[in-house]
Amino acid sequence: MSQSIQPPHGEQQVARLYAPGDIRLVREPIPVPLDGESLVRVTAVGLCGSDLHWFGEGQIGDATLTRPLVLGHEFAGVVVGGVLDGRRVAVDPAIPCERCPACRRGHRNLCPAVIFAGHGRQDGALREHLTWPTHLLHELPEQIDDTGGAMLEPLGVAMHAMNLAHLRPGMSVAVVGAGPLGLLLIQLARATGAGTVIAVEPLEQRRAAALACGADHAVTPDQAHDGAMGALASDWGVDLVFEVAGNDDAIGIALEAASPGARIMLVGIPDDDRSAFVAATARRKGLTLMLVRRMQDHYDRAIQLASRKAVDLGAVVSDHFALADVTEAFSFAASRRSLKVVIHP
Repeated sequence: MSQSIQPPHGEQQVARLYAPGDIRLVREPIPVPLDGESLVRVTAVGLCGSDLHWFGEGQIGDATLTRPLVLGHEFAGVVVGGVLDGRRVAVDPAIPCERCPACRRGHRNLCPAVIFAGHGRQDGALREHLTWPTHLLHELPEQIDDTGGAMLEPLGVAMHAMNLAHLRPGMSVAVVGAGPLGLLLIQLARATGAGTVIAVEPLEQRRAAALACGADHAVTPDQAHDGAMGALASDWGVDLVFEVAGNDDAIGIALEAASPGARIMLVGIPDDDRSAFVAATARRKGLTLMLVRRMQDHYDRAIQLASRKAVDLGAVVSDHFALADVTEAFSFAASRRSLKVVIHP
């Protein structure tokens, strides 16, 4: 049951990235919501691969650090004041313009003028409170806790990739990279009726997590290069491949594993904003390579899936940190020893 919360006053703790590897806790005023906005007390923030790009490199793609930036776009919280006072919510981090051709055609995730939490000049959620457009707040049912609410954003990205992939029941699927997003894709593939599901992952603990999330097989990259995919799926290859590692070796594995005429979804983000692959392999197989950017309007559907336990959001989370330990949290997440790291402001 929701309860009224008194609007806070004074200052709050904020984590700002000043340079690669240099994230500092500072004190700043608690913001005041404008018309159409709500004040949200942030309770859970997931660290995404894109956050790690910002932390490690001070940029992602062609976006670079031009001012101290508050990271964090996977988050949930509690509304303080206003029409949703006391409600637990998941927050859609994207504010598209709603006027450009991409938005008008239903591609809000491709809006060139989008404002996105924790990206460019828009501060994100690694702070105790923030203001955000009220219409982008999605009330959480009792079945989803705050950490699960923060995981709805990566689940939405996985759902968008799955929609673009056109997975049909019985198709064989490979997921190259069994980090949190890969684990969500494995769960969605299984829930959608995939036949054989194979995970490719160098880390033993992530291979174990892939099997726990529904993969039939989990192999190392070396095993994949040695032909394990054909032995586990079929001699002609895998029907559909999701590349979620963001490196050229993963793309190479995807091309090798794919059957003639297959579709490969490039979900991972490369460190140096470049990807390369053997053109002859892709051409001779007649492969379709499709790039995936963020998510569409999937929050309502994601909430339904998680509420019915069709997807286990907790299965992709491994570690929790306080905001005071934000540098340790980023360093730990960057080590790739864990699954999803969540910070609780």
